This record gives sequence, C-alpha cells and structure tokens, in this order.
Amino acid sequence: MNKKYFVLGLPRTGTTSLCVASLDIGLKTAHTAYTQHTLQTAEFIADTPVFNDYTQLHEKFPDAKYIYLEREHELWIPSIRRLLLRMLPKLANQSGGFNDTLKRCYFNVFPELSEEKIHCDEYLIECYNRHKKRVSTFFEDSRVGHISINLSDSLSCETFSQFMSAPMVNIPHLNKKGKVTAWNDIKHPLKIESTRIGKVDKDVSLYDFCN
Repeated sequence: MNKKYFVLGLPRTGTTSLCVASLDIGLKTAHTAYTQHTLQTAEFIADTPVFNDYTQLHEKFPDAKYIYLEREHELWIPSIRRLLLRMLPKLANQSGGFNDTLKRCYFNVFPELSEEKIHCDEYLIECYNRHKKRVSTFFEDSRVGHISINLSDSLSCETFSQFMSAPMVNIPHLNKKGKVTAWNDIKHPLKIESTRIGKVDKDVSLYDFCN
C-alpha cells in the first residue's frame, strides 16, 4: 500500500500551508477529500474529513502516519470565528449548502453550532480542547507514527522535514488575513482534486465511503 499521511489539525491551524509543503516534497496531496478516489489516491490529506474521521481512516489505512497541527488560542479563535460565520448559512441549510461529509464533520467538532456560540470564546476553546484530547487519546491507544507541531514554532519546518524523511522543507504561510481559498489557486501536477468534477460520494459513514 502507498504511504499515507493524515493531518488532524482543525481548520485555521495551517492545513493549507502544510499541504503545499507536501507537494514540494513530492507527495500526491489533497486538501479535503470527498470521494473514494481521493482518499485512495492522495498520499497526504488534510482538513475534512480527516480531522474528524481519523479513527475510521486508521482502520482503512493501518500503516498511515499522522500530523496534529496546533495553534495558540489567541490566534486561532478570531480566525476560526471568521470562517465559521462565513460558513454557517450553508452549514445550517438542511436541503442544500455544503455536502453531507463536510456538515457531519463540522457539527461533530462544533456541536450545536450557532452564531451566538461562534461569538463565544469559551465555546470555541472547548471545541478545540475536546478535539485535541480526542486526538491525543487516539495517538496513545493506536500507537501510530505521529508528530504534533505548531507552525508558529521556529523549529516546525525542521520537525516536519525530519518526520517526512525529507530535506529541509519551507512551509509557506498561506491564507493570511482570513483568506481561505489559497489551495484553489495552487497549480501542481501532484495536487489531487477533492471531488469528482464537482461531485462527491454519498456520506453514509466513512467506512462505507472508503469501500
């Protein structure tokens, strides 16, 4: 089976930046994966659904390695708040909006999401810490190969490069000042599309989704 890396950081922790670094290493990379083909083909996958469905992915890809991205609360909170406020109308749209996989993953991590809760620092910190604790428990129980890094750390490039057994990689700082579309602008032969010409596979459960 091909090598496989999953990035478990929540949105706005640097997932796009790490995906671009993965392309530079020479890995087939997807930022979000909404089809069976994407999950099977990409060697490095971040964001939805992996930040939520990592235990199911471990069953499907037992030899995969994992990268948990951390970010200081004072930096993450205003960034994730802008994103969630922008996404909320489509997340809350029961008959349309975002695809079922994305909705399920976001509502699992951010339960009972509402505009009021998005404006509450304590709610966002609770969601962040709960996700971090679940990931830590997964690492302890599964004993998978993993690292935890904060891209603000001066040693993050070195730590990432060593984990990937690659020469020193420069991790760019993308999606600054609330931008969320940097990945769409990336043109690279190893970039794997998240969808099938804009279409997604039905989200029954991730295990069925992968088979």
